[in-house]
Amino acid sequence: MKTVFLLFDSLNLRMLNSYGGKYLETPNFNRLAEKSVQFNNHYIGSMPCMPARRDMHSGRLSFLHRAWGPLEPFDNSFPELLRLNNTYTHLVTDHYHYFEDGGATYHNRFNSYDFIRGQERDPWKAMVQPPLEKFREKYHKSQLNLEDREHVYYFYPINSEFIREEKDFPSVKCFNSGIDFLQTNKDADNWFLQLETFDPHEPFFAPERFRDKIKTKYRGPRLDWPQYARVTESDEEVQELKANYIALIALCDHLLGNMLDYFDRNNLWDDTSLILTTDHGFMLGEHDWWAKNRMPLYNEIANVPLFFYHPDYKKYQGEQRDVVTQNIDLMPTFLSMHGHSIPKEVTGKSLIEFLDKDSSQKYSALYGYWGGGINITDGEYTYFHYPENFSQQNLNRYQYTLMPTHMRQFFSLEELQTASLHKPFEFTKDVPVLKINRIEKKTDGGYKGYADTKSALYNLNKDPGQLNSIQDKDLILKYKKLMIDQIEKYDPPQELLENYFEF
Repeated sequence: MKTVFLLFDSLNLRMLNSYGGKYLETPNFNRLAEKSVQFNNHYIGSMPCMPARRDMHSGRLSFLHRAWGPLEPFDNSFPELLRLNNTYTHLVTDHYHYFEDGGATYHNRFNSYDFIRGQERDPWKAMVQPPLEKFREKYHKSQLNLEDREHVYYFYPINSEFIREEKDFPSVKCFNSGIDFLQTNKDADNWFLQLETFDPHEPFFAPERFRDKIKTKYRGPRLDWPQYARVTESDEEVQELKANYIALIALCDHLLGNMLDYFDRNNLWDDTSLILTTDHGFMLGEHDWWAKNRMPLYNEIANVPLFFYHPDYKKYQGEQRDVVTQNIDLMPTFLSMHGHSIPKEVTGKSLIEFLDKDSSQKYSALYGYWGGGINITDGEYTYFHYPENFSQQNLNRYQYTLMPTHMRQFFSLEELQTASLHKPFEFTKDVPVLKINRIEKKTDGGYKGYADTKSALYNLNKDPGQLNSIQDKDLILKYKKLMIDQIEKYDPPQELLENYFEF
């Protein structure tokens, strides 16, 4: 078996024509939809970027026990399991979070990897004295911080000085590297290529030929990085931000087309699988919000695209499936495709069985952020659950880990001073873990807390935009019970059940 796994970041399903998107033409996503089986009820798991990737690697949800962090020593990792069982695994990525403290155990699970530099705040180009006045004139004040070298905005204008032509863009380099891998190895057998790009994640920076096609009335400095906050911008600024995202989607579509062209020229459709998805979606003003992380996990974030082509199931190409699936299902799927057994700790299901027919069995997807609301859907209803007095919950929240790092730094000494040794969970393979109090401060970089923290139930058939929550006590109780049943499959921390459900 030969497999290409294409992973985008922050790809909004509603941008794609085959999912009903009308913002732009996406001819190459359409080509893939015609070649593959399209899953309509595919959902995220743990949020955001690295928690999502831990789910993908391990085949189980991680957000019930800890937040952003590395793979743990007891985690099953599908590329490592494939690697150790004679399937060559290669990663091509420009996702720089892999190379921070909170993600540094993922890329080493592959046989080899290629890291492309320059996305977002990747500390790539060393410029001790950047041209501050030039940058202040060039970039909108909302996305510029040149005084603090630790700030998320600091490296972006510096990196952008070295991304001048289309060939310089990291995502372009990623796809070129992926095609180089295919050119070298297409005649070999038993390999797995994970080709992922940070695009269309913000900042929304695309080559001019994609952006020039979209006209707006905005005439200010460069504005391509929306705030993780409510929409407060002017109409022209909102228009500009959306236009830059759409331009980046057009770039992604073009790059996908290059990959599909390579498959066509080399008859890879005969013996190579191609799977495409994303880690999560992105809010573009819906519900008056930008981005992710703070608001409830509406379907603009939670419901994500999944295209699955398998050469043994060619006769089903162009079909769609409505079975509820999520990103934890990828790991057992990849293992089963390559003939390897699925570890007992895995809670995801293989998607192979749904390529020839939809499922008669009812599935649900549990998803969320550590410490945030807990959410569940069965494809008909979505239920967002927040405990009463949610803001007080910060007083009693623990992370369970042997890898005490946040996104870009170790756990603080204040946090580590709370550590105690906790007995093994069912999934830690008889290994005890550290129980550490997560001490969040409003002075922490980027910390703003969660908003709109009220439980809500939505009927997705009648209200796909999740605009009007329904007050049906019996239905709410049904989905709350379903949620608890799903949570208990993960051997959750006792305080989580007590905090969220008054056990």
